[in-house]
Amino acid sequence: MNFKTIGATTIQARHRASCHCGAVEWLLDLPDGVVDPRRCDCSYCRRRGTIVASVPLGGLHVVRGAGQLKVYGFNTHTARHYFCSICGIHTHHQRRSDPGQYGYNVGCLEGVNPFDLPAVPTNDGINHPKDRGAP
Repeated sequence: MNFKTIGATTIQARHRASCHCGAVEWLLDLPDGVVDPRRCDCSYCRRRGTIVASVPLGGLHVVRGAGQLKVYGFNTHTARHYFCSICGIHTHHQRRSDPGQYGYNVGCLEGVNPFDLPAVPTNDGINHPKDRGAP
C-alpha cells in the first residue's frame, strides 16, 4: 500500500524528517509516497513501537547531525538501528531482510502523524527467516 497523503499532509517527493530534538535531520526520496508502512514484533521493534516504511539506501540523505547518530545492532548484527544520541528517537535502520534498504521512522516525517494511517500490518520479526538460515 502506498500513501501520497497522510491525514492533511501531502507526502513530498523529497520529504524532510527529523528526530524529536531536531539535532538530526534527513531528506527522504519518496516519489511514490509512503510505501508499505508496517510494524515489526521482534524483541527490539516491539519495545520501540515505531511504524516504518522503506527507501533504497540512496534514498535517505542525512543533512544535519550525522555525528549525533548512534548505531545499535543485536542478534545477527545485520540490521543497523540508528537513533539520535540526544533525544533517543529511532530515525532509521538498515534492514536485515533487505540490506539494500533503510526502514525509516514514519513518525519523524515533517507534518505527519503516523496515527492517521489506516490499519498498519505487523511483520513477524520473532520468526524472521534470516534467523532460520533461509535466504
